[in-house]
Amino acid sequence: MDQFSPRQLILTVIVVSMASSFLVSVLMTGLITGMKPSQVVQRLVREVPGEALEKEISERVLRQDELVVSVVKRASPAVVAIVATKDVPVLEQFFVNPFGGDPLFRQFFGDDFFSIPQFRQKGTQKQEISSGTGFIVSPDGLILTNKHVVADTGADYTVFFNDGTKLPAKVLGRDPAQDLAVVRVDRGGLTTLELGDSSDIQIGQAVIAIGNALGEFRNTVSLGVVSGLHRRIIASGAGIGSEELAELIQTDAAINPGNSGGPLLNLRGEGIAINVAMAQ
Repeated sequence: MDQFSPRQLILTVIVVSMASSFLVSVLMTGLITGMKPSQVVQRLVREVPGEALEKEISERVLRQDELVVSVVKRASPAVVAIVATKDVPVLEQFFVNPFGGDPLFRQFFGDDFFSIPQFRQKGTQKQEISSGTGFIVSPDGLILTNKHVVADTGADYTVFFNDGTKLPAKVLGRDPAQDLAVVRVDRGGLTTLELGDSSDIQIGQAVIAIGNALGEFRNTVSLGVVSGLHRRIIASGAGIGSEELAELIQTDAAINPGNSGGPLLNLRGEGIAINVAMAQ
């Protein structure tokens, strides 16, 4: 029998160890999955790098979807709808005959031949005039929103919570330079939205917008990315005129009328901006 050199002996031990490890892995995989050893080997041979990459991408997409769902569930209780109502005139229509006092005209044409419609006020009624979004920043009822959402000083404001309840709100302050406002409701123990650092925002990072879309669909969610930073626009709207806004964040997440005042979230669930305007 030939004698093994130390080098050959070491190589033989390494090969035997690797073969044993592979055999154990095949047997354990078979026990866990119920496959035969030959099926396990065939599967390992079939798994080319392209398939492994595709599997990894699918898993990452699934993890991001789960993350977005989790963020929305945590943040939604802190997002509210803000509705403005106001006493508006109730008008009724009536008709006036400009020749009604002329006996000759009445004799030939009657009272209803020629009438001009007129309108007159018949009392007032509460009517919704606008709506927007806000988010709770303190458990004792402080809510942050846009100034233009609560711009009408003669209106009454009501906050609608995610659980379907509502409370009257009082506007504490308006900042026209930043288009921000703070309102308050008389309730404690509210769920708040954690605020993040907007100075850390990067172009391309994923963001989530939540708001009262179209003034009708509360807590509507849209997903997008940060498209640009330090934008400057001229914003305008009914009853508020035009104003220049600077240092804005641009996103391709869908922002609809009624989303104003809602939060823009990062994937940690932190509020990093406030939705203020949309391009048209």
